[in-house]
Amino acid sequence: MTYCVGLCLKDGLVFLSDTRTNAGVDQIGTFRKMSLFQKDKDRFFTLMSAGNLAITQAVKEILLQGQLLNGKNLWNVESTHDAAVVIGDAIKQVYDRDHKALEKAGIDFNCNLIFGGQIKGERPRLFNIYSASNFIEATPETCYFQIGESKYGKPILDRVISFDTPLNLATKCALISMDSTLNSNISVGLPLDLMVYEKNSLQASKLVTMDESNPYFQMIHQLWGEKLRAAFNSIAEPSWSGATPSRSIASPAKKMGAVPIHRNSKVAKKVAAPVKATAKASPKKKVAAKTKR
Repeated sequence: MTYCVGLCLKDGLVFLSDTRTNAGVDQIGTFRKMSLFQKDKDRFFTLMSAGNLAITQAVKEILLQGQLLNGKNLWNVESTHDAAVVIGDAIKQVYDRDHKALEKAGIDFNCNLIFGGQIKGERPRLFNIYSASNFIEATPETCYFQIGESKYGKPILDRVISFDTPLNLATKCALISMDSTLNSNISVGLPLDLMVYEKNSLQASKLVTMDESNPYFQMIHQLWGEKLRAAFNSIAEPSWSGATPSRSIASPAKKMGAVPIHRNSKVAKKVAAPVKATAKASPKKKVAAKTKR
């Protein structure tokens, strides 16, 4: 498993990936999930991958070799959107070559990518590319993508990140998102690759690989846990008596009543014994009442 997050903001892009692969408890490895593509003063791209390692490595090799796909590669496309199309074509090529063998082995064709960057004269753009080779693009309303083990790191991103978030604040948020994932899932692990791309720079000006000795990440790991516990402890406990209205948990809901409680009766009901069938009794003769004259 892995965890990668990419953010597309007004001032640039942030990419963060772990390096752990997991094919079982006794098959843990370290492989880089981030790849950079740069053509001086013309274009800069970042690619992060999750899924089957053999598939994603095959896709990246096609891109690194500059193989022409329908006459295009990452070095000659005119837009970042067209670059995402090239990556989709590379996925199709690997699928056509390998999917039958994978099906026979009972293995899914699993490949998920985050791709982003900028071509000179164009704004920075970010894409999430799927196994089927189709993709979606980040927007100001939905300005980040996650792939891999995403659920643990999502809450902090949803609460903090917007399109206008400064790059430094977004970098801190991405690292907290990663720390939360590392803390909850053993299949995601250090070292981390962090790439912060500044709009119109067309180069990797802020690129770092972080491990457990990195002082900033050490500080993030320690303080985030402490601040979470402090915030948790600062929230008042619920009041069941209603003595403190602001903490009253027993206040009735406006849309629904209380959950009904179904109780068994303490006295067991007696079940009447079945009536046995008997011969039909002959009707009684009516006795005429004697009357006095």
